[in-house]
Amino acid sequence: MIVVAGEALIDLVPQGTGALAGLRPALGGGPYNTAVALARLGSPTAFASRVSRDAFGEALLDRLRETGVDLSAVQRGAEPTTLAVASVDGNGSAAYSFYVDGTADRLFAAPDALPAGTRAVSFGTCSLVLEPGASAYEELMRTAASQGLFTALDPNIRAGLIPDADAYRARFKSWLPSVSLLKLSEEDAAWLGGTPHEWLSAGPSAVVITQGGAGLTAFTRDGAVYSVPGEHVDVVDTIGAGDTVNAALLHGLSARDALSPAAPAALGPTGWHELLRFAARAAAITCSRAGAEPPYAAELGARGGF
Repeated sequence: MIVVAGEALIDLVPQGTGALAGLRPALGGGPYNTAVALARLGSPTAFASRVSRDAFGEALLDRLRETGVDLSAVQRGAEPTTLAVASVDGNGSAAYSFYVDGTADRLFAAPDALPAGTRAVSFGTCSLVLEPGASAYEELMRTAASQGLFTALDPNIRAGLIPDADAYRARFKSWLPSVSLLKLSEEDAAWLGGTPHEWLSAGPSAVVITQGGAGLTAFTRDGAVYSVPGEHVDVVDTIGAGDTVNAALLHGLSARDALSPAAPAALGPTGWHELLRFAARAAAITCSRAGAEPPYAAELGARGGF
């Protein structure tokens, strides 16, 4: 079981140009998209979050149920669902503004236990910024790491939600001893500062940096660097692409029985190149269609690409 911990929200996606273009609601949130992508790839997946009882919250959970995600770690609340208003530029890249005050996810509480059979826990995005929930997700991360579970972190920076950048950067560094795999975009890396070598020395076994259409690069604790190019595709938008990479990396590591804190560093050149190509292919499929619609295993070949 891979547990994905973090927010579920509604993306409001413009259906035209201009400030008053109509908005189409779409199910989203980085961790939510990661959970859907993992389940579509065939990995046993659970979602840990706090979800509203409003109509949006019900729709979010319906999709998880339909995808086969375990909901035993989902908490419920009467507060509204978080809203993210997306804007998509001419290259398909998405930016967001958020409506988060008093929403359900912010009141997440660290669970007493994770679902039976949990081998890995994935964290990221808004859930690690917005208090008091952020401290609860942080507590869960540290607890999981102390229990020897594999932990993955995608900070997925949303600068508009971070009131004190320096405090967040310091907090990010404090998480690294509890992280097995750090994945981030090159934009995230530039915003956070530091280098893969510095991050690896603080704890993770591997760091993966996404570079949009240019591909992905992995850095491991033994000093190795592995890169693959991106796969060419006609981009509709990039919504959910990074979340698909998260899922593909976790699914691929699971398929190789490499979900232990030290295992990623030992994959070697062949293993890493196969894993990164798989993640690039999965992300390309997501980019080829509107919204966060990650691929199913069958779209990636036998055994989900492995």
